[in-house]
Amino acid sequence: MKAAERTPVTREAIVDAALDLLAEGGLDAVSFRRVAARLGVAGPTLYWHVKSKRQLMDLMADALVRRAGRAYTGPDDGQPWWEWLREDARRLFAALTETRDAPLVLAGNRPSPETLPGIERVLAVLVDAGLTPGQAQQTLFTLGAYVIGSAIEWQAEAERERSQPLPDPGDEDLNTLRARALADEPILLAAISELLERPHSAAFEYGLDLLVTGLRARYSPR
Repeated sequence: MKAAERTPVTREAIVDAALDLLAEGGLDAVSFRRVAARLGVAGPTLYWHVKSKRQLMDLMADALVRRAGRAYTGPDDGQPWWEWLREDARRLFAALTETRDAPLVLAGNRPSPETLPGIERVLAVLVDAGLTPGQAQQTLFTLGAYVIGSAIEWQAEAERERSQPLPDPGDEDLNTLRARALADEPILLAAISELLERPHSAAFEYGLDLLVTGLRARYSPR
């Protein structure tokens, strides 16, 4: 690649290249050497813009959040804060499950200085709703941890289903075998039968509803 044809080496270009590698091969495919090769530059050039792999992952996490549509802008006009939290969590979950290992990038990340004003705006929304600053921060941590953990579990289950797909709930032969095997565990049998009829996102939605409903009950004025 000629120098004039190279992508300019900026922090944004480095992060974009790293996210492309993530989408192609997961987190194991992301390295300074591969990012440099993708940009057509020598590896040491990257260290002028990103100091370490950990910083690169933090910047990747910021970019994934932005791509999810979570721009730290707060609720729409007239939107209750609890519905804003719910929709925000859904958008992030959808974005994380679309890209291999994206949840692992967000796990343990720390916000960059550029995101701090946006986080301040989000915290202010929750403080205006009656939470203390500490409670507001803990609310964001809790929802973030739930979304990330759910996305990791979703991707792991999707990987397993490639070789061990879930049974068809309409397969009567399998249903009969399951009923016989769990004859002494009728509650477990009923739970499995019920869950097989639900979409993959049902578990995430159930837990999200518990969290948001609980937050609203605790902090929203009656």
